[in-house]
Amino acid sequence: MDRQTKEASVEDLKSVFAGSGSVVIAHYSGMTVAEMTELRTKLREVGGTFKVVRNRLAKIALQGQPGEKASDMFTGPVGIAFSGDFVSAPKVAVDYAKSNDKFEIIGGFMDEEVFDAKGIDALSKMPSREELIGTIAARLLGQAGEIVSRVNSPGQTLAGCIQVIGEKADA
Repeated sequence: MDRQTKEASVEDLKSVFAGSGSVVIAHYSGMTVAEMTELRTKLREVGGTFKVVRNRLAKIALQGQPGEKASDMFTGPVGIAFSGDFVSAPKVAVDYAKSNDKFEIIGGFMDEEVFDAKGIDALSKMPSREELIGTIAARLLGQAGEIVSRVNSPGQTLAGCIQVIGEKADA
């Protein structure tokens, strides 16, 4: 690999580390091409990517970045799973690691937070961005419905009283 290619790889990794919601670092030793393709396909479905990285270049790319403390995890055959959403890549990686013992999660990072394998597992159990938006929207709609009902209640009560008075007057 010549110097220009290495510099381009470092810049690419810097943009990945800066633009990703979270990065999962994993060993992939012994995986077949078909297994790697399956993992990449699953990640692509949720907007993520799996990339095999050179440890030295990854450590250089992390210098001065928020996740710099994770540079110690880059040893041996390492790949990174990442996505714009902070939950998608960990969910897919943890799920895939359960079915494939050759894929071993070492840890990862999200901004300045560095996680071990248990931390990535905990991160994978968090609700996704879409689920959070759905929950917030449902709560807001529920609150709006409650406000409308409380605003209409006095008017409905008054209308009911007027109707009763009218019925008594007719009788």
